[in-house]
Amino acid sequence: MTFAGFGEYAVDFFDGLVADNSKAYWDDNVAVYKSDVRAPMEALLAELAPEFGAGLGEGKVFRPHRDVRFAKDKSPYKTNCGAVFELGRGGGAYYVELSPAGLRVGGGCFHLATDQLARFRQAVDTDLHGKALEKILAKLRAAGWDINGDQLKTKPRGFAEDHPRLDLLRYRSIYAARTWEPDDTLHERGCFDRVRKSWRQLRAFNEWSLDRVGPSENPRR
Repeated sequence: MTFAGFGEYAVDFFDGLVADNSKAYWDDNVAVYKSDVRAPMEALLAELAPEFGAGLGEGKVFRPHRDVRFAKDKSPYKTNCGAVFELGRGGGAYYVELSPAGLRVGGGCFHLATDQLARFRQAVDTDLHGKALEKILAKLRAAGWDINGDQLKTKPRGFAEDHPRLDLLRYRSIYAARTWEPDDTLHERGCFDRVRKSWRQLRAFNEWSLDRVGPSENPRR
């Protein structure tokens, strides 16, 4: 199925879910979720797969139910629909999300396990790979991307206070993201072009992440 934009009531569905995050609301509106949110997201991934799925496997649309086992917030449903191409969490990703805030895209290292963090810092520590990442991130910032992630307040152990890339070394996760507020394009073919253009801009960052960090080799818990 060719992606032609998200359905007319996609954002309205999530607005309602924010106001009433209950099974009753979900059951009453699940048909809208399937037709205006889930089906278009699956079509979007399918159409982008030939260009962005190579080496990363099939795209994944995240389940709508929250894992509330250890959460204080017991609301059962996510108020967004996210999807991703990634070989393993942390080693580069092409991400897209629909929510009441609009359309969000991103990529990079959303989560770094201990072995991935060690490889990330080892790469950033070298002039060759560290400077390459600096240039990649600078180009993304200049193109309007936000660079986000979890950072230490102090320097990581084993690195000098005057390290030229200390700011990068402090990251425990690092990713690029940008958001478009809800607009007509969200419901049109132009939404496909918006995501594809954005993901192309992320290619260098994701290739660096895959080459220098890669998937975690730690046993899954």
